[in-house]
Amino acid sequence: MVLQGMRDLLRESLGSSLHTLQDLDRLAAAWPVACGRSMAERGAVVGYENGVVRIQVADEAWLRQLMSMRGQLAGEMARIAKVKVTEIHFELKRNSRQ
Repeated sequence: MVLQGMRDLLRESLGSSLHTLQDLDRLAAAWPVACGRSMAERGAVVGYENGVVRIQVADEAWLRQLMSMRGQLAGEMARIAKVKVTEIHFELKRNSRQ
């Protein structure tokens, strides 16, 4: 119970400290807080336009996992970054060698 209260306090504090950044930067900073470190390491915020966040994901397994949490993640990111998030689009990261 106390731990959850601390998490909420930290999320609100982060959101307040991001107000001077561009929306994309705010969302990128909110990403690891919204989904947790291990999931955040498998994806990165790469775009934002008209309420739609684009996230590149490392592989198909993580793509499916993150897609199953799309609604929850959108709500958390919007709350933390204080940016309108209507949808998240996930895409597979392409190899740069191709």
